[in-house]
Amino acid sequence: MPGTHQVINQTPPLQGHDVLATDRVLEESLHRHGGSDHADRLHALGRLAGTEQARAWGSAANTFLPQLRTHDRYGHRIDEVEFHPAWHELMRVATANGLHATPWAAPVGTGAHVARAVGFHLWSQVEAGHGCPVSMTYAAVPALRTDPTLAAQWEPRLTSTSYESGLRPPAHKSGCIAGMAMTEKQGGSDVRANTTRAVPDADTGRYRLTGHKWFCSAPMSDVFLVLAQAPGGLTCFVVPRVLPDGSRNTFLIQRLKDKLGNRSNASSEIELDATWAHRLGEEGRGVATIISMVAATRLDCVIGSAALLRAAVAEATWHAAHRQAFGARLADQPAMAAVLADLALESEAATMLAIRLAATFDSDTPQEAALRRIALPPSKYWVTKRSVAAIGEALECLGGNGYAEESGMPRLYRESPVNAVWEGSGNIQALDLLRVLAREPDALEALDKELSAATGAEPVYDRAVAELTSTLAALARDPESAPNQARAVAGRVATLLQASLLLRWSPAAVAGAFVASRLAARCAADLGLFGALPTGADARAVVQRATPRVAVPG
Repeated sequence: MPGTHQVINQTPPLQGHDVLATDRVLEESLHRHGGSDHADRLHALGRLAGTEQARAWGSAANTFLPQLRTHDRYGHRIDEVEFHPAWHELMRVATANGLHATPWAAPVGTGAHVARAVGFHLWSQVEAGHGCPVSMTYAAVPALRTDPTLAAQWEPRLTSTSYESGLRPPAHKSGCIAGMAMTEKQGGSDVRANTTRAVPDADTGRYRLTGHKWFCSAPMSDVFLVLAQAPGGLTCFVVPRVLPDGSRNTFLIQRLKDKLGNRSNASSEIELDATWAHRLGEEGRGVATIISMVAATRLDCVIGSAALLRAAVAEATWHAAHRQAFGARLADQPAMAAVLADLALESEAATMLAIRLAATFDSDTPQEAALRRIALPPSKYWVTKRSVAAIGEALECLGGNGYAEESGMPRLYRESPVNAVWEGSGNIQALDLLRVLAREPDALEALDKELSAATGAEPVYDRAVAELTSTLAALARDPESAPNQARAVAGRVATLLQASLLLRWSPAAVAGAFVASRLAARCAADLGLFGALPTGADARAVVQRATPRVAVPG
């Protein structure tokens, strides 16, 4: 072989390892929040996530994109979407490991939701697009429980660990997947502007839906939650794709969206034309019915962004640990170490917050429910936005190699904005936080308790908590000015929640660097920059904690 083609100073592939075992933060969070009984199963999933085969599935699902088939060869309307076999393998693994609705079938307090969150975090690092139908199935169950009859019909199908693709009568399938169709072209997040009509059928007790939905992801799902205007106002409905007699419900897929990222997942526009549906909840109570669904999908936005960020940081730290530049490893170059450490702080904080939020779903106490209501909107707002910038910075750590598709980094970067957009963009999250603060004093008490758990450990943190308390009191006195400050308040609440967790559970080098760089007033202007850690931060210790420990063959 010619000498010019010798491969030297290239990073070995990061594969052949247990992704959970090499992520100290995620593994510690699993045990801290009651998921220890699920550890063996999750380590098995982590080992699969670290294989070359899993990486190939993720690549293929994003190379061979979903294809819409509106008609069969004879001209019959079929409205089907074809996926590459890799997509189905990803879905099969996700459902077999209970990453969808299975935790709802487990008793409260068994750590099932925490374990599911850890698994979702692991498997989303392999490929994020298929997480959309997995997440929607997870979110559908608490909404379906509004109607015990519908819940009894659908919950066993949705919690099954069997994945069976294709359109067939649900009763004939070993497992089902749920989707949602809420938004319309004229309304977006303002679902009350929906114009889809729901007409009751006196003979059957069902409804006929007619309208156009602007975003409907995973249209090959078995059942959908849909919002429509009934005679009594905006109402939630359950729409099966295949009716019990085997005929197909009217569900016309107009086109698939050509998206920035999330390309393995088929997002579509659909037309409903006298489509059969069951009412879920009372007429006019559509938004109230889907509130529990919104909480679950927002949780997955936080977990999904934390997973993408962890995958990017793992690749960046791994690359820097093996690449030589200017006579030393990249990881030993002070400027690079500062960037990597800053990224590792962001990743650790995001992961810890995501799993802490998942733990609130494993509890039935009013305290945890209140914390969930007040913490989810700002967490979703902050983590999803920070991940976009952080993943871009991690890509740069690989230089030109990171910009090449085969590194996997461009896919992570393209994928990162979707969680900020999905289930309510930034302003919606920030304004939801203000609504909770104004209407639910028990939620504010829960937030205060969570933040107070870390006071006394770090003066900078204590001052920041006191400043937040003062800010919230001022907003309560002047609610008209609150919307202008909503984003700043949401970011501060999320950052303090992260700092509280790190101060209680992370090594001093990590917690100290996070507090100094995210909360100190003199560093606030640098928050948008990675690699500007305060003097004295132990960058080496932070990077070592974040770098995957994997034996390199040979």
